[in-house]
Amino acid sequence: MSQVSENDIHEIVKRVVRLTLGSDSAASAPIQQEKTPLSTPVTTVSDPVKDVPAQRVVAIGTDHGGVEMKNILIKDLTEMGYNVIDCGTNSTEPVDYPDIAYAVALLVAQGKAWRGVILDGAGIGSCMAANKVQGIRAALCYDYATAVNSREHNDANVLTLGAGLIGNNLARQILKTWLATEFGGGRHAKRVDKIMEIETKPYNDGMRK
Repeated sequence: MSQVSENDIHEIVKRVVRLTLGSDSAASAPIQQEKTPLSTPVTTVSDPVKDVPAQRVVAIGTDHGGVEMKNILIKDLTEMGYNVIDCGTNSTEPVDYPDIAYAVALLVAQGKAWRGVILDGAGIGSCMAANKVQGIRAALCYDYATAVNSREHNDANVLTLGAGLIGNNLARQILKTWLATEFGGGRHAKRVDKIMEIETKPYNDGMRK
């Protein structure tokens, strides 16, 4: 996967600001990072945080269904001492959740954010999209147990939440638990390694001829 330059990120930010303000000039050509680029990858806050240790940076994003919840979680993250990269969106105007998921996951994969948090209506589609990015282990969590398990057993580096399925208080509990839970290592490390090895396998490896 090709790396995204700082100039690319600046252009993404400018494009999303224009979209948020409703400017007709927002429809600029998408950056070319995949063979089939996504339509308008989104990053809306400032540049990726500079001069801050990566382990104190959390990228977060939502589609139009989770704006209120995202703002609540950003407040919690800030109070916990994290620097937050807000990848949008900030209005209820419809946007495509794969674009948001990609923007968050890319920052984590590139080491510009320590963890990522993505919201959409059910959290399922964003989880699928994020896991297409090399190096990402996204987990959909819906209670305390799944938050603990995804970190302790699976070393998840991206959390997805269904804003239409869980309330704000539960989302806050899940996020805090997920961030505080350490990877258990040991027997789990070998299994996580096997998960990541799948990314390097030929597409037809093990498939029926």
